[in-house]
Order: sequence, then C-alpha cells, then structure tokens
Amino acid sequence: MQSELQQLVPLWFSEDIGDGDHTSLSCIPADAMGTSRLIIKEAGVLAGVEVAKEIFAAFDPTLQMKQFLHDGDEVKPGDVAFEVTGKVLSLLQTERLMLNIMQRMSGVATVTRKYANQLKGLKTKVLDTRKTTPGLRMLEKQAVKIGGGVNHRIGLFDMILLKDNHVDFAGGIENAIRRAQNYLKTKGKQLKIEIEVRNFDELNQVLAIGGVDRIMLDNFSVEDTRKAVALIAGRFETESSGGITFDTLRSYAECGVDYISVGALTHSVKSLDMSFKAVH
Repeated sequence: MQSELQQLVPLWFSEDIGDGDHTSLSCIPADAMGTSRLIIKEAGVLAGVEVAKEIFAAFDPTLQMKQFLHDGDEVKPGDVAFEVTGKVLSLLQTERLMLNIMQRMSGVATVTRKYANQLKGLKTKVLDTRKTTPGLRMLEKQAVKIGGGVNHRIGLFDMILLKDNHVDFAGGIENAIRRAQNYLKTKGKQLKIEIEVRNFDELNQVLAIGGVDRIMLDNFSVEDTRKAVALIAGRFETESSGGITFDTLRSYAECGVDYISVGALTHSVKSLDMSFKAVH
C-alpha cells in the first residue's frame, strides 16, 4: 500500500489545495505553531491512523504525532486517537484530507467488525468485493482487514473469477473452465480459479468437470446452500454471494460455507464521525 499512497497523496492534495489554501494563508501567520487532536464522535472501530501518518509526513515532515489509539481499536465518543503538533498552516491544510480518509476507513472497519462478530464460533469468513470507491480500493480493503474481514481478490489481475457473464459469453461452464486452465498454462501464471454457479444444474457440471479452486453459490437460498455444501463435500472451497444481509449472514454460515462475500462492507458504508480540533 506504501507505493499506492506515494502516488495518491499528491493527487489528493492537488485536488483539495489547488493553488493555495487562501483562507488559512489570509489569516494565519506562516510561523504560527499549534496542536490539533483527533476526537471520536461516534462509537465504532478506528482505522486509517497509519495512513494519516503518511499524509502528515508527506505534507510536512516536521509535524509531530502523539498517538493514543491504534487501527482496529474499538472507540467511543470523546476518545482522542492522536494529537499533532506543528505549523498551524500545515494542520489546517491536512485536516480535511486526513479526516475524509480516516472517517471512510473507520466506517468500513466498523461495519466489517459487526459482520465478523456475527460469525463468531463458525469457520466462515466474511469477504469484501470489488464494489469499492475508485482510487480508494486499497484503503477500503485494508479497512476490511482491520475490521476482521478477509480480502477477496484485489482486482481483475490476482484471481480468475468466472462469473455468469463469462460463462454465458464463453458458451457454457466447461468452455469457461477449460479456457481458463489453458490460459494459465500458456501464460505460466499461478492463479486460483473460482466459478460462479446459479443453480444445481451448473453446480453438478462444475463437480463433474473439476479444475477449479472455489465455487461461488450465487443467490442460493439457505436451504439450497446447505444442500450444495453437502454435494461439494469439501472438494472445493465454497463461497456464498448475492443478497445476503446482516440478518441472514449467520444462517448461511451455519450451512458450512468457507466464505460469504458482502458488497455492503464497502459500497454503502456510512463514514464514522470524528473531528480534528485545535487544542487551546
């Protein structure tokens, strides 16, 4: 994530500051020094502290952070995550960018922790998806891990996932699997192959053909998921996906699936409320 941040942070500052923070420049002396503290205003899971360090260091290496809380800590209103001391102009110009990142990451971590806690005592892990904010995927996936979830593939490059459209365009399940296998062999790549199935007919085809690492049961009911897991009988990893809510999560997990993917971990998360206030 370090290399991604080195590319992204300058873009973020360019977007926010442009040719100058004229509000701060107009009323704050260049040599003014001060301290601001990050105050939590809502219960949740803290995430993004390590990224905040990178943001402060990139903008002004002379800023000094005094850290009280860490990524993954459960927080409540009134908690102080850290204090930063240095040039007031630097504190004001980094404030919103740092808050936007930390609030977003903490929102993702908070929701993920809730889902992960719902699976306590079971082998099932909650997965994220590619339903992320463009440009922020690495941060959102890091927040999922901080919250106790597991990352699915990062993008289109680190796993083969044959979804319904791939199967349909390829002319069926066998064509899709065989072509994926041949592609990996030709390219000399070692990637896992996962295939999505929509019904028992497709599942039975995959079981007969083999050659995959994981089967995704898409939009299966709880009852059908239980039957499908029994059919697969541990030969392949299993993943449930599609329309699974927090309320139905544990019921699916109790069917014995290895993973449940939940787009809601990243695509519809509310940011965790916090503020960066001057210490008087």
